[in-house]
Amino acid sequence: MSYSRLYALALNPWVVIASLALGLVLGAVAPAVSSSLAFVGDIYIGLMKMIILPFMVSAVIFSLQRLLRDGGAGRLLIKVAAVFVASAFAVVAIGAAVSLLTRAGEDLPPATMHAFGQIVGSDLTSSETIMTLHDQAPAAKESALGAVMAGLVPSNIFAALASGDALKALVFSMLFGLAVGNVPQGIAGGLAQTLETIYRACQTLMHWFNFPVPLVLLCMSAAQMAKTGTAPLQAMAQFVTSFLLASMLCLLLAVLVLYKRSGLGLTRTLHALRAPFALALATRSSAACMPSMIESLVDRLGFERAKAELLVPLSVSLLRTGPMVYYVCATLFIAHLYGRELGAAEIAVVAAASVLAGFASSGMTGLVTISMTSMTCAYLGLPYEAAFVLFVAVDPVCDMLRTLILVIGNVAVVSVVAERGGAVVEQP
Repeated sequence: MSYSRLYALALNPWVVIASLALGLVLGAVAPAVSSSLAFVGDIYIGLMKMIILPFMVSAVIFSLQRLLRDGGAGRLLIKVAAVFVASAFAVVAIGAAVSLLTRAGEDLPPATMHAFGQIVGSDLTSSETIMTLHDQAPAAKESALGAVMAGLVPSNIFAALASGDALKALVFSMLFGLAVGNVPQGIAGGLAQTLETIYRACQTLMHWFNFPVPLVLLCMSAAQMAKTGTAPLQAMAQFVTSFLLASMLCLLLAVLVLYKRSGLGLTRTLHALRAPFALALATRSSAACMPSMIESLVDRLGFERAKAELLVPLSVSLLRTGPMVYYVCATLFIAHLYGRELGAAEIAVVAAASVLAGFASSGMTGLVTISMTSMTCAYLGLPYEAAFVLFVAVDPVCDMLRTLILVIGNVAVVSVVAERGGAVVEQP
């Protein structure tokens, strides 16, 4: 089998989904064996993280330098800001509409409420618990916003790179790229060649790391199922179903946008998204998907390389569409869970707060990301902390969906800003 065909097979969506399903079955049937497979995912994620920052820094600096040489950078940034804000409110509106229509969390059967009580370890209907947790919610919001503002400027870029702080590295790369763009071409040419070499090398490494994706996904899903079991999924079935439906609608919107913007037909558009789709499921890391996102936009869909290389890292770091949808769905689920009826004004507040929380979650991963739901709940006086452990229990599934929305959605967002103008590489 040729290199290209083997690569296409490894990233085939049906192979990826089958690997995920097989891993879940293995985790349920043989939990002891599955638990021992967790190291495979840890090694793979470590390898992916190894190349994220070098790739992002080289891509942003190099692309900004070229954009400044060509001119029009100011108009581009204005267009980016407008598209980012419009996209954020569009996905949040989808999440809110699905949650309100499905009424997830409302009138749950006694068996489900009993399961909630076992997971949380306390009675969800206790008014004392609600009051105690409500008093602490605003402090969490202020702390989160302050931490984000303080973390924007890297006082030591080498320390930021050593600690893997992608947001600080992005800020440095943009400022440094703007400065390099104003250096005479004769002096800056050597740096441009070096950055392009680093960029190409990181892309090559990413191609190599894509081959074991089915095996890695099988091991990771099996280990996760062995660890958590099926009880949390059964208890939170309404929320997971609601969030899944909202995610599918957001993904459908993203595919339609790409289909219209690329002009290549629906089949070729879907084919171009195989690599970022597979990596989003396998790694649950949007940053690790950046090389494949750029490759899909440039080589598969024919969009401008300079803008794609700049806008993909920028959108992944700032336009957190996946968490935004998650925050609005989680907040409305908690409101329904506690029997809170929301008016139009309160729903609008939840939507705006979800967008703000999404932007504020830049650079955050794991449980820190879902804890930002406290920001949106605080505006309505909802006791998010009492239900936090419920969302932690099902986060492995929700994290996959958040990453898919962020990755595929941001590919569509970049296609709105960038223009087509490159040659399309034939796909195997």
